Amino acid sequence: MTVYIDPPMWPGHGRMWSHLISDVSYEELHAFAASIGCPRRAFERDHYDVPSHRYAAAVAAGAVEVPSREVIRLLVAAGLRRPKGRPA
Repeated sequence: MTVYIDPPMWPGHGRMWSHLISDVSYEELHAFAASIGCPRRAFERDHYDVPSHRYAAAVAAGAVEVPSREVIRLLVAAGLRRPKGRPA
């Protein structure tokens, strides 16, 4: 099981956010997110938005740290990318 997370550098709602993804399946991603306490409502199309205060927990649980530009590349390579406007 491999999930990836980028640094918390995306602003929103008064916080900084990371993106948590899987390069295997959404099922794997949902299971991992649940294991670190991320609610399902944090899932957006093909990733979870993870607040900066949960970043260390995600890494400690096994998420691999990658640069933000790598997130899209990994999703596309896995066939899991769902851009805005494209149905699920």
